[in-house]
Amino acid sequence: MYDLVAIGNPVYDEIITPHIRTEGRVLSGSSTNACLAARKLGMGKVALIGCVGEDYKNAFKVHMARYGVELPRIKTSENTGGFRLIYNERGDRTLDVLGIAGKILPDDVPEECLDAKVILIAPILQEVDLAFIRFLRENSRATLFLDPQGVVREIGEGGRIVESCERSLAENFARTVDIIKPNEHESVVLTGFENPYTSARQLVEWGAKIGIVTLAERGSIIRRERGSITVPAYKTLAKDPTGAGDTYAGAFIRMYLNQPLLTCGLFASAAASIKVEYTGPDFPLTYDAVTERVRKIDPTQFNPQG
Repeated sequence: MYDLVAIGNPVYDEIITPHIRTEGRVLSGSSTNACLAARKLGMGKVALIGCVGEDYKNAFKVHMARYGVELPRIKTSENTGGFRLIYNERGDRTLDVLGIAGKILPDDVPEECLDAKVILIAPILQEVDLAFIRFLRENSRATLFLDPQGVVREIGEGGRIVESCERSLAENFARTVDIIKPNEHESVVLTGFENPYTSARQLVEWGAKIGIVTLAERGSIIRRERGSITVPAYKTLAKDPTGAGDTYAGAFIRMYLNQPLLTCGLFASAAASIKVEYTGPDFPLTYDAVTERVRKIDPTQFNPQG
């Protein structure tokens, strides 16, 4: 049985921040980064389902094999997905499309993947839809974890990504999954609420068992029916924020099956703090290093206003 199956297309991105600039395109993507984090942190059987073009397919397979991520179904698409990400000094970013990979369909999910303990639905640009998520809900007893960044993204003028989601669709996404984790900007798109506490509560009221809103260097809010848990961030210099939320998801899932939610959140926050210090998939992430940072986070020092 798989402990984690992640569904979403890998991407190869160009990344420019005030601190770094990649030489060409580097491997990234919500599903990819989460799987790599989970495996590096000691999770057992981890698999990824997605689409990638011939130009990067072999390199992608080599990378996944290096970290023990299984690939039960990788389709070849006409293009490899990817973005040019440019961050400013405040951490805000623009995304311009470099390539769009194919759609992921119910037939692309092998039966053994439906028996996973956790299925992470982590699209990058509309490669899965509500009907696909409902298929998973109806055919799997797995915990369904949705990272909604790829379902709120649309291609705007000039190939630049904009974010949009009808409220009724957002409600259906939350109702269909067990855990939903938007970042702060995505939570506003989904719920319409600027306050992250209110957004997280709305996601749970719509039907998710757990709503998580990540707040970058300010930490995260984990909401369940009985109330909110606040999780401070480990303070560090974010040289490249790309993939921090994905690493948070992978680390959270690593602990979720047998640990309290606060422990999951602190562990995820500490893991994300390591990711932002590096660019690309080959950053040094270990269980011991994350645990050491968890010890240094004071849970009472959460400040959602920064």
